Amino acid sequence: MNPIETFLSAKTYAVAGASARQHKYGNKVFRALIASGRETYPLNPVTEEIEGHRAYPTIADLPIVPEALSIITPPEVTRRVVNDAIAAGVRSIWMQPGAEDDQASEAARDAGLHVIDDGACVLVLLARE
Repeated sequence: MNPIETFLSAKTYAVAGASARQHKYGNKVFRALIASGRETYPLNPVTEEIEGHRAYPTIADLPIVPEALSIITPPEVTRRVVNDAIAAGVRSIWMQPGAEDDQASEAARDAGLHVIDDGACVLVLLARE
């Protein structure tokens, strides 16, 4: 399987940068994953609830370790999120357009994670399913 197929075949997901504001990309990605029937957890350090789901500050705070993580954060935050994902045992990450960071990508690949960081958008792929 290629990295996108691996990501989309995961059983559990988290969205770093999920937002309670519906016009924000982090909210759209979270809603799209939920709407596709995927078990998805929002990650946001300052928001308690997103779209009726409890939000968690970090991956370590989640009740499970998600297999896949969609990242919609500024690149400097992406580095920390990826380090948390590696430590937690996440297997697949997708840096959404604008979240990409070379240092984070390299660290994730070195740790054996499947990485999507080529500007592809999960919303486009989910719309095709």
